[in-house]
Amino acid sequence: MNAPPIQRPIVEAIKLCQFFGEGEFRNQVLFDNSVIIPPGQLVIMTGPSGSGKTTLLTLIGALRTVRDGDLTVLGNPMRGLSKSALIDIRRQIGFIFQMHNLFESLTAIENVMMSTRLIGTPPDRGRQLAKEILNRLGLGHRLDYKPNSLSGGQRQRVAVARALVNRPKLILADEPTAALDKTSGQEVVGLLKELTATDGSAVMMVTHDNRILDSADRIINMIDGRISTDTMVKKAVEICEFLKKIDLFSAYTVSELGGIADKFQSRPFYPGDVLIQQGDVGSEFFLLSTGEVDVVVTGESGARSVAQLGRGAAFGERALLTGDVRSATITALSSGIAYVLGQEDFTAAVKASPDF
Repeated sequence: MNAPPIQRPIVEAIKLCQFFGEGEFRNQVLFDNSVIIPPGQLVIMTGPSGSGKTTLLTLIGALRTVRDGDLTVLGNPMRGLSKSALIDIRRQIGFIFQMHNLFESLTAIENVMMSTRLIGTPPDRGRQLAKEILNRLGLGHRLDYKPNSLSGGQRQRVAVARALVNRPKLILADEPTAALDKTSGQEVVGLLKELTATDGSAVMMVTHDNRILDSADRIINMIDGRISTDTMVKKAVEICEFLKKIDLFSAYTVSELGGIADKFQSRPFYPGDVLIQQGDVGSEFFLLSTGEVDVVVTGESGARSVAQLGRGAAFGERALLTGDVRSATITALSSGIAYVLGQEDFTAAVKASPDF
């Protein structure tokens, strides 16, 4: 049986820095940022104004030259590229900016068709694709209207259609829903999610729109030019739900639980794997996301199974709290995923409890 093809990252940044100016006028705005964006992910970037979000987005979009560090976009190393090579990469990316930058002399459908022409799509096919996506965005009755006859929200939707009409593998968006009402904003995000699911596209979106945070697969927060947190949303929500049911963490706020969730690492396991060995010194706390484990205690009369645990089960905290060795062996009965918190982070989380 052939192995499935390896999915290469859409974006891979390693210790990416950026600065403007030279010498005493040098101003560094990005510091050692590393991030990998695989196909099929919708990533939302948050953070205060001036934190470096848009600068990072423009580097990934080949709109600026990389000054320091490594950046690969759509399989292309970005350092040292010529202007013409950067333009070729930009043509493979869908851009959505807060300022829609439409051509005022062209109609809505003609603005969208500009994208199809750039990649050589025949005019009839380009017009069909443009019409389809404008209809999807609720602008079927405005195809032949020029921008000055459209509202701000309608102009933004034309810009979104222009970015998505070619179904690019990478979409970069800066505040794409800022000018849209809730319904229109959700429609735009729905289209973006559709591309990640059906085409394996990756979306990186800078936004302050809290209405769409729950649509993200991943949230990256930037502060002072650095990625401060990088959270897989489904994982964080699941961990918070598990922690809320544990007495040890029941007094925490949602924000506090979220901070703890960021510290957990995902670890796959397989039948027969030993997650905890009786008699060992405790160093990790476990939450089960999927799979089942067997809890076995060995005493003078031999080994006996005392419990079988599944999704949402927590174990390993007693040894971390008391300093005692592990009191049981926990072995995987099936394949699954455990969320694991190291002793240092576990101790810090417990000490922060209002009940500690």
